[in-house]
Amino acid sequence: MAGDKKHHEVTIINRKARHDYHIGETFVAGIVLVGTEVKSLRQGKASLQEAFCKAEGGEIFIHGMHIPPYEQGNRFNVDPVRPRKLLLHRSEIRKIERQLQQKGYTLVPLKLFFERGYAKLEIALARGKKLYDKREAIAARDAEMERRRAEAGRDL
Repeated sequence: MAGDKKHHEVTIINRKARHDYHIGETFVAGIVLVGTEVKSLRQGKASLQEAFCKAEGGEIFIHGMHIPPYEQGNRFNVDPVRPRKLLLHRSEIRKIERQLQQKGYTLVPLKLFFERGYAKLEIALARGKKLYDKREAIAARDAEMERRRAEAGRDL
C-alpha cells in the first residue's frame, strides 16, 4: 500500500548531543536548502556532529552542519558547511531567544529527517552536562545492561 510508507525516510542523528547535554524542550524546524543539498541528504550524507544553532536578528540559523556536495551537482553545489536558516513560527523563535539568554542554555540539533518530502531538523534547548553527569549516565547504562544480562541468563 502507498500509505504504509515509512514516516521518516532518511534520519541522521546527532548521538553526541544526548551524551553532552541535558535535553530540554524540542522543536521541529524546516531548513532552507538548495536542490543539490536535498539530493545529497536523500542519499543519507550529512553530519550534525559539529553543528550548533544560533539566534541572529530574530531568526535561527544552523552553523557547522556538513552536507557534502552532490556528485552530479557540478556548478550548482554550494559550500558544504554554510549557515542555513531554520524555519520556525515567530512565537517559537521568541521562546527560544528568551531561553538562550538564560545562563547555560544552548540550542543543539538532534536529528535530521524527511517528513512529507520536506527536510526537517529536530532541535532542542539544552544545558551542558558536567563530567560527573556523563560518568553517572555511563554507570547507569552499564548497570542496566548488567541487569538485563542477568535477567536473560535466568530465562534460559
